[in-house]
Amino acid sequence: MMWKKSIFVFLFSLLTLKAELDCETMKKNTEFISPRLQSKTNIVRKGQKVSLNCSHQNKSLQITYSLFRDKDYMGTQDSKGKPVIFNLSISEARDSGPYQCKANISNCQTYSHKFNFTIVDPVTTPVLKIVQNQTNLYITLHCISFNGSLPINYTFFEKGIALSPVISKHVREPAEFNLTKSNTGEGKEYHCEAKNSLPDNARYSDPVTMPSTSGDSCPLCLPLLLPLLLLMLIIILLLAFWIRQKYKARKAMRDKAPRDYGNTPIEVGIYANVHENQADEPVPGLEPRQCVSTAQDETEHSHEIHYATPMFLEVIPEAHNDNKSGCVYAELSL
Repeated sequence: MMWKKSIFVFLFSLLTLKAELDCETMKKNTEFISPRLQSKTNIVRKGQKVSLNCSHQNKSLQITYSLFRDKDYMGTQDSKGKPVIFNLSISEARDSGPYQCKANISNCQTYSHKFNFTIVDPVTTPVLKIVQNQTNLYITLHCISFNGSLPINYTFFEKGIALSPVISKHVREPAEFNLTKSNTGEGKEYHCEAKNSLPDNARYSDPVTMPSTSGDSCPLCLPLLLPLLLLMLIIILLLAFWIRQKYKARKAMRDKAPRDYGNTPIEVGIYANVHENQADEPVPGLEPRQCVSTAQDETEHSHEIHYATPMFLEVIPEAHNDNKSGCVYAELSL
């Protein structure tokens, strides 16, 4: 009985050894080499659905394929001559891999190379700005996408025609492209494209129109003109204040000075008919005359003016050192 058991063990060992020799022979003869694990893209974003294909070049064998993510078992499929497809969903960082496919026939198995996905955040719609250079010789186009995994590639367009080469940015800063004024024109539309390594995810900015330059041939004139206008206004205010003060001073001097009646009507008057009883003797040099007065205005027309007859109540004789006599009149009464 024991010899029967020994024979059975010996035969089983021979069969196992033969299978191992056959597996090694098949591997050496490329009849059962490592399977191939691949996907249409290795660049994905979170939430994306992806597929992994596992295949073998030997189309005549019935092969069992198993998929693993690191050490986690993901599933098994059998196929003969056709690749198997494993559908996956990328929802978190660990879903990026590594993945491996195992091909198995009888007691012979091989493993594929490891495969990893790269998770990339998509770019957002870029913002395009046109910046006028102070020298007025050229303009600068600025384009930036504020979100998305780096690096980001930018391209500038004019009505669908590329103006610039691809400008790659490895830091979050705008891409710039200079255009000379001879290559620009009023009303031209520009836009830019932003994309990273994520396929089929390019984003385009809103079109921006070249601003009008009519009537603005001197872009520095306005910044220089404003201070000049302000200076002129200050000078005008100072002159107005100085003239006003000077006018007030002259007016005050005229008010204090004696009035000049040279422009008033000239009056010429001859007085007579002094009361006969004002003195016993007539005043020397004073002869009785008719009281007539005329006045001439600016239009050279004469007007007759009537005066009341004066009455001298007292006449006081006065003697001078030069032996000339005179009179002093007092209490003139009208």
